[in-house]
Amino acid sequence: MTTTPLRIDPEVAEALATGRAVAALESTVYSRLGLPDGRNAAALRRSLEGVRAMGAVPAITAVIDGEMRVGLADEELPLVLATERKLGERDLPLAIAERWEVGATTVSASLALAHAAGVRVFATGGIGGVHRRSWQTGDVSTDLEAIARYPLAVVCSGAKAFLDLPLTLERLETLGVPVVGYRCDEFPAFWSRRSNISLAYRVDNPAAAAAIADSLFRTGALIVAPVPASAEVPLEEMAPAVESALAEAEARKVTAGEVTPFVLDRIDEATGGRSGVANVELVVNNALTAASIAVALAERRAG
Repeated sequence: MTTTPLRIDPEVAEALATGRAVAALESTVYSRLGLPDGRNAAALRRSLEGVRAMGAVPAITAVIDGEMRVGLADEELPLVLATERKLGERDLPLAIAERWEVGATTVSASLALAHAAGVRVFATGGIGGVHRRSWQTGDVSTDLEAIARYPLAVVCSGAKAFLDLPLTLERLETLGVPVVGYRCDEFPAFWSRRSNISLAYRVDNPAAAAAIADSLFRTGALIVAPVPASAEVPLEEMAPAVESALAEAEARKVTAGEVTPFVLDRIDEATGGRSGVANVELVVNNALTAASIAVALAERRAG
């Protein structure tokens, strides 16, 4: 990564150099691909303000003008909000070589950039995972391999509930990634706090999560935080909407990277916007949780 154009925002670089807390934030969740106009700007503003209020420096990852970026200036934020181009880790060489104007980074690309900068705590909404009928399609998100490859604490609300959650957890186990409930005993199902899938590990405070983050050396760890109860769409209400959206995606032959935004839109329609509200709240909550862990990690290392 030393020969590639990686630009670290001066505030982020200073924080890393002086041992202050830094929380990396995925940019795709704040783009039009993650949330509709208006909701995405509100979620981004609340996340940035919340991370700072917790005592951490936010570091949004993205590609701008062919440069990999960790931390953005305020005037660059509208570029992320407006973009409809998302980049996985595999897209980074092309984005750099062809000097793509703007690209929001997914989990895999964000982890690559955050790791290159030296950030240890990262927040997203929900990770990608093993898709249903993956034994036929081979559709498994590169997020899982990236989480295993980069030793960061990844804060999320589980995996998106239209995925095969048991197989996603099996794959993470195979990859050697610990999955830790943050104040929960079940794997969250994105919009829903429960999935009926028990977790082996749990922590209840930022210091305990920071101790895990500080112990990572070969793989990352998944720190799963449920959507706030006030915004939850319970699993029994969400399941029919998920099944209907997946059936429509199959009928329309929606494939690959188009599946997630298509299904999210259909679920939002089916729930009368409740899933969209939940999406905003879990994204913001994950950013705050990551900030609290980053602060605890900085204190741990300073002490």
